[in-house]
Amino acid sequence: MPELNAVDWVLLNGSEVKVGDVVSADAGGMPTYRIEEIEGERAWVRDNEHDFVWVLPLSVFHWKAAI
Repeated sequence: MPELNAVDWVLLNGSEVKVGDVVSADAGGMPTYRIEEIEGERAWVRDNEHDFVWVLPLSVFHWKAAI
């Protein structure tokens, strides 16, 4: 995942996310997750901190990196 120190964040506000997007629940962009797979309302995501994939509801993400 790229370094995200100076990233512009876009409020999702109904925007669609896709595989490869970097998303966050917090406006400050931490923690960040890259979407690896989407099925229905769930996303398989990976972060830089852990060596495994999380399965989280898409509703927890409110921000998308504009990169």
